[in-house]
Amino acid sequence: MSTAPDGTVLAAGCVLWRRSGQAAGGIEICLVHRPRYDDWSHPKGKLKPGERALEGALREVREETGHQGVPGPVLPTVRYLVAGRPKQVSYWAAEAPSPGDFTPGREVDRIAWLPPDAARRRITEPRDRTLVDALLKALGTG
Repeated sequence: MSTAPDGTVLAAGCVLWRRSGQAAGGIEICLVHRPRYDDWSHPKGKLKPGERALEGALREVREETGHQGVPGPVLPTVRYLVAGRPKQVSYWAAEAPSPGDFTPGREVDRIAWLPPDAARRRITEPRDRTLVDALLKALGTG
C-alpha cells in the first residue's frame, strides 16, 4: 500500500464507460459491487509502493472488471476518511472499447453496465456520483 508523507492512503480508479446505442447519451458506465461492503462504486483500489496513479487505476479496472480500459481525461480526485485515516483516490475516465472477461471474485462479485442516470442512482456513496457528472462533462455529453 502506498501512502503520502502525511500518511494519506493513496488509491486510484477509473470511471469505466462504453459506447451504447441503447443508452441515453450513447454511453453506459460500469459499476462494481463489493460484497465486503455491499456497495456499488467505480473500480478503484490502493496503489502498490512505487506504482504510478494511472498505472494503478488501469490495473484495478482489469482486476475488478476484466476490461482493458483506454485512459482518457483526468477526473476529480476524491478525498475522504476511512476508519479515521485520510484516503485520496485519483480518477480517470477510461473507455472499454471491446468486451471484457469479468470473473466474479471475493473482492468484486458483480458488475453492472448502466446508463448515466441509472448509474448515478445505483452508486452507494454520494461522493462517487459526482464522478458520473464529471465524466459526462469531460466527454461533452453532460
